[in-house]
Amino acid sequence: MPKLTTTPTQAEEPNARYDGDLVAWANEQAMFLRTGQLDKLDLENIAEEVEDVGGRHYDQLESRMSVLMMHLIKWQYQAGKRTRSWESTIKEQRYRIARLLKKMPSLKTSLQDEEWIADTWFYATSQAVRETGIDFDIFPETCPWSMHEVLNDAFYPEPTEGMQFK
Repeated sequence: MPKLTTTPTQAEEPNARYDGDLVAWANEQAMFLRTGQLDKLDLENIAEEVEDVGGRHYDQLESRMSVLMMHLIKWQYQAGKRTRSWESTIKEQRYRIARLLKKMPSLKTSLQDEEWIADTWFYATSQAVRETGIDFDIFPETCPWSMHEVLNDAFYPEPTEGMQFK
């Protein structure tokens, strides 16, 4: 019969709690902060988690913007297939992006970053290819809309003349 072993305490192995149960570790670190037990803090992992928080919000903005752009592409290139669902997705993504930017204004710098816009456009067009079956080469290489247009509640791109796809 295998021997039962106990979990090492934080004093024995500082990262054991972090590696084993992130929620318990986070609660413990919060308690140490609130009670002034600063010598017990797992500073290396706290720093990593703080950085990850910013990264998650950045990823969320990129994901939401990609979904929004993809639906604007479909709106433009498949006008005959427009649905309330597409319109709802466009509105929802704009709303969620606006909330995210209001809560974290530093993310707005992404909207002026050419590389970020290019990457987001690439993800959007790649997804549009998968969902529509339209050849990748049909779509512009760069986003044809300003970020102001993309986020503007009144903006919906006009159908592409002579290029309506089923």
